[in-house]
Amino acid sequence: MAKIENEIQYKWAVNRVEELLPTVDENTPLDDPNSIELELLSNMVADYSDKYFSLGEPSLSDVIKLRMFEMDINQKSLSKLLEISPSRVSDYLTGKSEPTLSVARKMSKRLGISPSIVLGV
Repeated sequence: MAKIENEIQYKWAVNRVEELLPTVDENTPLDDPNSIELELLSNMVADYSDKYFSLGEPSLSDVIKLRMFEMDINQKSLSKLLEISPSRVSDYLTGKSEPTLSVARKMSKRLGISPSIVLGV
């Protein structure tokens, strides 16, 4: 299968996908030329986007800060919630240290953070 090699090809493919979208819906047969072209180009655009425009995984610090904002809590409240010292919370927020397994469990359960993010895997 072909792939997009540069940004010019990427922009052309994105424009072509936008042209094809209105012509294909759930009732369009899979062997329809527009449906086939849309499928192929969409996959190529997605592959190129993943390679060159990927944002990557969020850091634990970023996710904790987001949860604090969503829960409207400060570092002191977070330390009470996780049963750790405020200075330890600060260490996690600045990336100076990583949580122990027991703190990681609490973060995952009490803050609703994916274990893979908390554990960095």
